[in-house]
Amino acid sequence: MINEKINAKEVRVISAENEQLGVMPIAEAMHLADEAEADLICIAPNAAPPVCRIMDYNKFKYEQARREKDAKKKQHVVEVKEIRFSPNIDTNDLNTKSNNARKFLEKGNRVKVTLRFRGREMAHINATKGVLDEFAATLTDIAVMDKPAKMEGRSMSIVLAPKAGK
Repeated sequence: MINEKINAKEVRVISAENEQLGVMPIAEAMHLADEAEADLICIAPNAAPPVCRIMDYNKFKYEQARREKDAKKKQHVVEVKEIRFSPNIDTNDLNTKSNNARKFLEKGNRVKVTLRFRGREMAHINATKGVLDEFAATLTDIAVMDKPAKMEGRSMSIVLAPKAGK
């Protein structure tokens, strides 16, 4: 809220130089803002009395947008990468897939490992659950199992997350 949109009777005023000017009626605070050729901006409307600052509104909006942009730069978005293979995968192919998963985990991403069943492979689901367990066992040094093996239609999947200390 700025200038006339502030509907409190009394406000605590902070000057443009960050000095406390004290609690005063809204009309007097508006007069001080007009003298300084600036706006009266309510920065803490829930306080008792509300805290207002005398400053240029456009400058305030610019600094606020800049702070949000800097905070967004420092964020790390965790992605879920997916690795798929079939139940009759060879050991060398499984090693290649686990190396790819290792790279994803080292970057801080979670990995969803999906075992796809096609046709007659659906009859041997119990026998192939060991492939997922073997895959997870190769990555136990850098990953923990976030979600255990679960059937989803024609595929079984687990989710691996990087260990907290890594």
